[in-house]
Amino acid sequence: MEQKEMDEVDSGTKFRFQELDIWRRAVALGNELFDIAEDLETRKLYRFAEQLRAAGLSISNNIAEGSGSNSKKELIQFLNIAKRSAFENANMILVFKTRGLISSDIARKVLCGLEEECKMITGFILALK
Repeated sequence: MEQKEMDEVDSGTKFRFQELDIWRRAVALGNELFDIAEDLETRKLYRFAEQLRAAGLSISNNIAEGSGSNSKKELIQFLNIAKRSAFENANMILVFKTRGLISSDIARKVLCGLEEECKMITGFILALK
């Protein structure tokens, strides 16, 4: 989601996570994964679509939830869960590509985004320690 789109969603309140680049990037990745899920649904692959949506939303959800923590240790725990969700998404994208359910171009784009998100989360965790 672009900065402009994020600002349009802004209801006037600000949560701590809204200022985090890793959260913004996770939302953008989630949107890409939702698009793939919609395509899977048109093929009647509802279970795959549901799983992809849940795992895609889990990245930004855990970053948001962790940002509400009162301790660095707890925040790091949620960031690690977000990173594991990114790995779960990467696995599904690789399997879907192998099965011919998504194109190599889409898989490559999403996998690059997930890899970058993981690096950013790891960097944030290291900065917190």
